[in-house]
Amino acid sequence: MPIKLPSNLPAFDVLTREGVMVLDEDQAATQDIRPLRIALLNLMPKKIQTENQFARLIGATPLQIELSLLRMTDHQTRNTAAEHMESFYRPVSEAWDEKFDGLIITGAPIEHLEFEDVNYWSELKQVMNWTQTNVHSTFGVCWGGMAMINHFHGVDKHILDHKAFGCFRHRNLDPSSPYLRGFSDECVMPVSRWTEMRQAEVDEKPALKTLLGSDEVGPCLVEDPDHRALYVFNHFEYDSDTLKQEYDRDIAAGTPINVPCNYYPSDDPARPPVNRWRSHAHLLYGNWINEIYQSTPFDMTRIGQG
Repeated sequence: MPIKLPSNLPAFDVLTREGVMVLDEDQAATQDIRPLRIALLNLMPKKIQTENQFARLIGATPLQIELSLLRMTDHQTRNTAAEHMESFYRPVSEAWDEKFDGLIITGAPIEHLEFEDVNYWSELKQVMNWTQTNVHSTFGVCWGGMAMINHFHGVDKHILDHKAFGCFRHRNLDPSSPYLRGFSDECVMPVSRWTEMRQAEVDEKPALKTLLGSDEVGPCLVEDPDHRALYVFNHFEYDSDTLKQEYDRDIAAGTPINVPCNYYPSDDPARPPVNRWRSHAHLLYGNWINEIYQSTPFDMTRIGQG
């Protein structure tokens, strides 16, 4: 089954060319089912790239998904055309009265800042509280996950002395978890961050359960059942060349950066990188969508009521 997108959203053509089933508004209206309403609160500067990445993953399930694009109300992006933002995004303040089956809060390149110093932190805290009454399941990604685990549990992020950058092996710590259905004992995932969460601090919170973790880069996927949330601190959604784009950007700018480890064949940036995480990315997001489908109320007014 397909994902429902506006026919003029760039992701519509991108996913169609890749073989993902996509419906426009008119086609979706003819299907006598309730689509799952999934919102993407996009905090990344490259909005279109991020839309494509997440739409690709949640659009690969056998369910009809209606994707809504949200932005912070007063924060203006400088990296995406104003026309695109005006056409496809709504400020999150316009969604307070709406209910969603799922919400993804993306990362943001602001991890060097204290949470309280982020100019939209007050509204983001409002969003996170709003998820408890208006969203059935929330997925916080990278900085978005760090923000959520800090807001709900007081777990802090810590600055690294060097960037965690590359593809790292992660262990499957809970094979019985429905979110890890079909996972191998180990998986590889892209990592790109200057901060870390520490496993010992996560373990101090009995309400939290670590599902994926790495000896090199720490906890990765954490389940928070009490808040109907998952937090992932790394980037299953990345395209094959996303780390390459980040590396090439830093090299061009003269920014000191290591070659992303375990990414290029033989760690040679002259060779095309190999994607080794795509299948697990689809599994994780497909499992998340399936868990939402199995448990969300058909009557959306009941979302958040216990």
